[in-house]
Amino acid sequence: MPTTITAELPNTPDASQLIAELDASLDLLYPNESRHGYSIEMLLQEQVAFFVSRHEGYPAGCGGIKLLGTHYGEIKRMYVRPQFRGLGLAKLMLNHLETYARENNVCLLRLETGIHQQEAIRLYEQAGFCSIPPFGEYIKDPLSRFYEKVVDACG
Repeated sequence: MPTTITAELPNTPDASQLIAELDASLDLLYPNESRHGYSIEMLLQEQVAFFVSRHEGYPAGCGGIKLLGTHYGEIKRMYVRPQFRGLGLAKLMLNHLETYARENNVCLLRLETGIHQQEAIRLYEQAGFCSIPPFGEYIKDPLSRFYEKVVDACG
């Protein structure tokens, strides 16, 4: 069975478990004031398009995108369970989110990630994201990095 990515509400059992695992891993790396991930309630309230990836039927990762009109889309809650890392699932999810943005006429992606998440930083930079100053409601934080990417073949 191949890897699949499906739209799912973040409060479903699989999505909720993935978000809980992500939060637990971030709790070990960052103080609360440097944690910017949306809660399940905020993901729902902000109408973040949320997706779960399954590898051989097993929930392996998740990711979301909050569209701010057609100005930009913000990547939210990207996560791959440790036992599924190295299989290219994060890249698949990132490509899926980019396609979703393009289909919704959004030509710019932005995100915030933490400085201790070197694998994520490498993924984003290899995918063409460039470092930018804080955007939106973010403020300068020495534990955060901010990125953006212009979506190809958009418009």
